[in-house]
Amino acid sequence: QLQLVESGGGLVQPGGSLRLSCTASGSPLDYYNIGWFRQVPGRDREGVSCISSISTTDRVPYYQDPVKGRFTISRDKATNTIYLQMNSLKPEDTAVYYCAADQVGYGLGPYEYTYWGQGTQVTVSS
Repeated sequence: QLQLVESGGGLVQPGGSLRLSCTASGSPLDYYNIGWFRQVPGRDREGVSCISSISTTDRVPYYQDPVKGRFTISRDKATNTIYLQMNSLKPEDTAVYYCAADQVGYGLGPYEYTYWGQGTQVTVSS
């Protein structure tokens, strides 16, 4: 059974950076599509970015418009980890961030993914 654990959240000032990690156990992440999502209280969970499995070579990572140019998603095969590098953070990026995985589903819709982590809080404030 695939298990995901997010880490790297915290409090950062506007304009700062954080790198979130999504580390897997129970199965290699290579053949899973991975999504990063975020949620604030009272609002639906929204997709931030996604990256396809290594078996799908014709897809490039995808980003929600508000984070394009600021966030970067990447894989580290050696550590079975997916990263979300977040630069130029804004107060509106404040949320609980989740990673999710699925072998078939892909995109920024939460319904596409079967496996979820517990989330990590990101707070952008001065």
